[in-house]
Amino acid sequence: MTLTQHDIDQEIAAERAAYRKRIADGAPVEHHPRRDYAPYRSSLLRHPKQPPVTIDVTADPELVELHSPAFGDRDVTEIDNDLTRQHTGEPLGERITVSGRLLDRAGRPVRGQLIEIWQANAAGRYAHRREQHDAPLDPNFTGVGRTLTDADGRYHFTTIQPGPYPWRNHLNAWRPAHIHFSMFGPAFTQRLVTQMYFPADPLFPYDPIIQSVTDDAARQRLVATYDHSLSVPEFSMGYRWDIVLDGPNATWREEGH
Repeated sequence: MTLTQHDIDQEIAAERAAYRKRIADGAPVEHHPRRDYAPYRSSLLRHPKQPPVTIDVTADPELVELHSPAFGDRDVTEIDNDLTRQHTGEPLGERITVSGRLLDRAGRPVRGQLIEIWQANAAGRYAHRREQHDAPLDPNFTGVGRTLTDADGRYHFTTIQPGPYPWRNHLNAWRPAHIHFSMFGPAFTQRLVTQMYFPADPLFPYDPIIQSVTDDAARQRLVATYDHSLSVPEFSMGYRWDIVLDGPNATWREEGH
């Protein structure tokens, strides 16, 4: 039987009620989603069910890199954080500025860290060979960028407002507009991945991914704030989004820990 939005809405409501009952019974606040959150169907299929693999770095400190992602060897350039300048023409859509700070649990800046982003274009399509949405591609927008945090832990991106897009979790499923963020520590194994959303998106109540963060306060920390001081006159709107790595104000991460 094909699941409908009504089916998913009922499951989301049941998960929220169960969480509230756990809190009322004295359970701790859950800042991250459960990996087996049923309304998000693919989480049941893809979440890890085996313990992590231990790598003995005492024998060879560089052994860990053999089990890590491989990235390009060029340095971060001055236009890597401007997704509107990476091609010969202007990308389509509303230009936006996204800025914030990368902080530890005590509110201290995390300096010199690599932040990468990727996103759909203004029509809600990713520039990826496995993309199945039939919205148009934009030849002047690839949808990926990266930067290093400065001495105050601050990052800055110029990009295009991403569009919502359909996905196949259930019938008529649509994802709210969002930007994926990836933060790296000193090694590639120290990687955290999350998503930033935009204020007052009407799709929030219907999306099982953002609703998998069942705690209201934790879910709100995924939503950027419009900041007029970040807007560029006659060029772009501005959004502020701080990322907290740990502690009670931590930003939700896709790995859920």
